[in-house]
Amino acid sequence: VQLQACGGGLVQPGGSLRLSCVASGGRPISTYVVGWFRQVPGKEREFVASINVSGRRTNHADAVKGRFTIARDNAKNTVYLQMSSLKPEDTAVYYCAINTVGNFYQRSPSDYYGWGQGTQVTVSS
Repeated sequence: VQLQACGGGLVQPGGSLRLSCVASGGRPISTYVVGWFRQVPGKEREFVASINVSGRRTNHADAVKGRFTIARDNAKNTVYLQMSSLKPEDTAVYYCAINTVGNFYQRSPSDYYGWGQGTQVTVSS
């Protein structure tokens, strides 16, 4: 299974975007714990948020807490990342991935698999 992120684009500081994540191959995404990560050139991939299978429990990085919200619609087999009050430092390629053991508390990229190509988010005036 591989997850594909989409919905990125160019947005002004203070603006909003909603990213979507869907699965290709394997079981439906509704059966997985999913995390969002981001990466800028020359830096390590960074944890953004994660969500359990039911969607009732989430985990957000301090850098995005209060601005980003992870959610899922299992009926639509989609996981979302709603991003608001965007800052230039949020500029990155955003990826979604599956947690290897179903633990949404895990934040290391090495605990996730199924990485797709990612979607570029650029925050600039």
